[in-house]
Amino acid sequence: MTQQSQLRADPMAIARLLLDENGKPRKGPAPVHLWNPPFCGDLPMQIKANGQWFYTGTPISRPALVKLFSSVLRRDDDDCYYLVTPVERVRITVDDAPMIATQVDLVTEDGMVFLRFTTLTEDVVIADAEHPLRVVFGADGEPRPYIRVRDRLDALVHRNVFYQLVEWAELQELDGRSCYAVQSAGEWFVVAEI
Repeated sequence: MTQQSQLRADPMAIARLLLDENGKPRKGPAPVHLWNPPFCGDLPMQIKANGQWFYTGTPISRPALVKLFSSVLRRDDDDCYYLVTPVERVRITVDDAPMIATQVDLVTEDGMVFLRFTTLTEDVVIADAEHPLRVVFGADGEPRPYIRVRDRLDALVHRNVFYQLVEWAELQELDGRSCYAVQSAGEWFVVAEI
């Protein structure tokens, strides 16, 4: 649940916050949304709930290889996950979210607050209307926070990062209910309801 504030985030401010440490645009994922190759079957690859990638039951230990695979990952309308190239599409298993957000930075620019998340696969995203932060509660009552990274791909927010968000949260009245929420790019995101 989000609620928009009166201020709108400047898209150029967000673009500046997404630059790498040298001030250059980060290399983004492949344009898999433009590709429509034939389905070639299931691949014995799995992304566990803790973000670890496996192939035929063996962990993929090379971060560069995981980053490469994540750059061609897509979630289709059937809610299945695929590795997609221009010539083939293979289905893989994802236990929860395909990415893990392991870092959050609170950045203020031109008087506006931005939450910048970084994933294990080095995706960087600002929480905003197009990349919402949401919290769902499991059967055990434990919060499971997610942020939209791109297209229909989410990252599970690591527990330590979520604790940081809780520390930054403010008591707000959103949609007629009291809650604790964080603000980013002119939007409020609920982290806990009262």
